[in-house]
Amino acid sequence: MGIEVGGLFGLLILIADVWAIISVIQSPAGTGGKVLWVVLILVLPLLGLILWFLLGPKSGHGRARR
Repeated sequence: MGIEVGGLFGLLILIADVWAIISVIQSPAGTGGKVLWVVLILVLPLLGLILWFLLGPKSGHGRARR
């Protein structure tokens, strides 16, 4: 049943990238910003994902409501 570590890591990155792209598309950011983030995530999957997580549009999730 040899699932290799590299294959499993690649699958996790793919799942995270799909989640990030869906989040970008659903964000309130402008169309140009969305396109740039999606292209960055597609061209540089791991680095693009990290950059989006750190610098991308923030949603209201996790923030205290007033």
